[in-house]
Amino acid sequence: MVSQCANREGGYELYAYSPSLPAAIIFIAIFGTSAVLHIWQAGKKRSWFMTPFIIGGLMETVGYVGRALSHHNTCSLTPYIIQTLLLLLGPALFAASIYMILGRIILLTDGEPYALIRRTWLTKIFVGGDVLCFLMQLAGGGMLASADGDPDKAKLGENLVVGGLFVQLAFFGFFILVAALFQMQGRHHLAGLPQSLSAWRRHLYVLYGTSLLILVRSVFRVVEYFQGEHGYLLSHEVFLYIFDASLMAAAMVAMNVVHPGDIALLLKGKSLEDGREGFLELDSRGMVEGHGVDGHSRHWR
Repeated sequence: MVSQCANREGGYELYAYSPSLPAAIIFIAIFGTSAVLHIWQAGKKRSWFMTPFIIGGLMETVGYVGRALSHHNTCSLTPYIIQTLLLLLGPALFAASIYMILGRIILLTDGEPYALIRRTWLTKIFVGGDVLCFLMQLAGGGMLASADGDPDKAKLGENLVVGGLFVQLAFFGFFILVAALFQMQGRHHLAGLPQSLSAWRRHLYVLYGTSLLILVRSVFRVVEYFQGEHGYLLSHEVFLYIFDASLMAAAMVAMNVVHPGDIALLLKGKSLEDGREGFLELDSRGMVEGHGVDGHSRHWR
């Protein structure tokens, strides 16, 4: 337990512990490396719908920089605000890109008849909900970060954050349901797709995985805020790294390994092949290769 900050009215503490410097540095490295790799992958594969995901990764990186700075001065308000806001809001931006990925999988597989929501509305509905929860958490996080011992302001901030997290949980739960129903109802159609389009399956499973990681993290945050500033979770730093940092890092790395930009490349190749027999595949250079009925190979970026 850190000593109370003498320069704060009532001796108000920003942390119930001294933030770990080694842990912060480790996750600065993980999130920073993954974010830079995502920038390179998005540029190479022209997958600009991953921009919110990248921004979320950069926010996570800077958020842990704030925690590293707090190790040396637990009473400094600026790094505390940085880490509070950015670590709270980063996953909401992950969600925005995840919602857009499902729409592209549906388009790639011509699976709109099997989707609970029309593809053109799917992204609008879920990203709209994501913006709402982002704004609620932003407002609540800002109040919490600047409460400085004011119990009324802190309580209002907590209520807004928890409300935003519940909105996020509701939309994510519905999103997973929509994705699962799409796969179940369209199973016969999806099973008949050419081998060249089989990538949809691994991208959808990564989508399930990253969505569940964000769900678990959001549940953790809800419980943390319900317990309050003196609660067990908020008073022990290890839980932040187990149920937030590690899960969000896993989500970022999973998207590095199975990058959604491959869907963008397949969609581009598929549009070029419309009206012609043949199939599409990604070659070792990440280009779309189409083999027409004449047996000749064609490549597109």
